[in-house]
Parts: sequence; structure tokens; C-alpha cells
Amino acid sequence: MTLGHSCATTWTCSALTDLGELDEEALAHICRELQDRFQGDYVLDLAALRQVATALIPLLEKSDDTQPFAVWLKARLDYLEMADQLKPSRPTVKPIPNPPPEIQRRAWQQRVEKTPALSPAAKLASRLKPIFAAQQVPAELVWLAEVESSFNLRARSPVGAVGLFQLMPATALQMGLRLRPKDERTDPDKSAQAAAKYLHYLYVRFKDWRLTLAAYNAGETRVRSLLNRHKVGTFDAIAVHLPAETQMYVPRIEATILRREGVALAKLVMPRSRRLGQKAG
Repeated sequence: MTLGHSCATTWTCSALTDLGELDEEALAHICRELQDRFQGDYVLDLAALRQVATALIPLLEKSDDTQPFAVWLKARLDYLEMADQLKPSRPTVKPIPNPPPEIQRRAWQQRVEKTPALSPAAKLASRLKPIFAAQQVPAELVWLAEVESSFNLRARSPVGAVGLFQLMPATALQMGLRLRPKDERTDPDKSAQAAAKYLHYLYVRFKDWRLTLAAYNAGETRVRSLLNRHKVGTFDAIAVHLPAETQMYVPRIEATILRREGVALAKLVMPRSRRLGQKAG
């Protein structure tokens, strides 16, 4: 059972029923294919994945081995629901372009405004804020963990990102974490420190929070390549060329920080006690 482009847009009741007949390895494989769909560049394609993702989660939750994938997928259901919301209300035969960043920002603000933070998440955010500040990064960015993992330490992506801030193995090592004998990405304090260091590293290079967040999600090389290829300098100018998840990730974080902290992303200030040009770490 695969999620090719045509299959992703034509899920049937029988296909959903088949999910219950799959073993853990096959369910994990579907998660990897869902991850591949998130990396496509067309946001509206994600709407077709909503039904199968919703059906997949309870199956993933049955096993300790696949439960971390369920946590990861739950944190991304909002992307699928938003993609469905952004689709035009009337059928059209014309190709529909990706929703521009400004429309997505407004849509995410409206959505997040209706979702108060859970008490455990707020407490953990308060605990981790000083760690962000110690790395000379605005403490408000701790709310990345709500978008990345819903503040659940067990979250694991199909491509190996782990923990509150969904750090990939190479990034974790680069930022000073150990993966063995115990994976320090599952430690809230250590993962927060590494995430903050990585955000500082990226901000030094891009000097813009939207581009920094895009690079955190899609990779520094991809963002830099798009900026150079299109000879532009802003997130909005390259957004439609980024992976679908990243196109929604940046405005979602903007909306989350605005809702939780009452401050716009553009208003976040890099602490002055560390020179901007100094390398993190």
C-alpha cells in the first residue's frame, strides 16, 4: 500500500479499512510516505491525507514501537486540516496556485486563536524559557515545541527527528548532544539548549526570523539555494517553492507565538549581550 500522488488524492473506504490489517513495519512505512508528501511543494495536496492520517493514529498508538510516530503525526494533523480549509469552496478545472504566505498567516492566526495552550505545555514552556535566553535567543521561540511535537518528548518522525524540538541526528550532534548510550534529544532541558543554539546559528546566517524558521524546518542549504536561485531575500519570495510543510510551518509558528506570548515574530529581538556575528556554540 503506497501513497503515490494519485493515491494520495483518491483514498477510498476500502483503503482505509486495509490499514487495520497492516503490521507495525507496514504502518511505519506509511508514516514515511506521509512524510514524503509533506515534503511536496503543493500545500493543497495535503488535504487528501487528512482522512488516512486520522485513521492511522489509533493504529500507531497500539504499539510502543509505533506510538512515537502517532505523537509526531498528531502534531501535524493541523496542517492537513488547514490545507483542507484553504481549498476553494467551489470546484474548478483551473490549476489552483499555492496560497500565498499572507493568506496563510491570517488563516493560522484565526485557527490558533481558538486553541488555548494546555496547562502542562505552558508549565514546560516556562521551564525551558531560561534555557533559550541563556543561548541568547528570544525565549518566546520555545513555542516551537508546540508545533513540532505538542510538547511531547516521545515524538519521533519517520526520518529520525526526535523530541520536543524534533532535532535530526546530525543537527543534535552538531549542537553538542549525544545519541548514545541515551539519546539526549529526549531530555527536555538538553534538547531545548540544542534547539536554541541551532536557532541562534541560523539567525546569525539569515538575520530574519521567518527565514530562520524555514531553515530550521527545511534545512539551511535548501533555503539558501532558493534565495540565491531567485535572487531574493525574504521568506515570502521563496515560500511557494519550499516544502508544503515549511510553507505552513512558518506562519503556524508566527500565529502560535502571537497567541501564547502576544508578540509578533517580527518584533522578536536578538539579545544584545552577544555579538550577532559570533558563532553559536
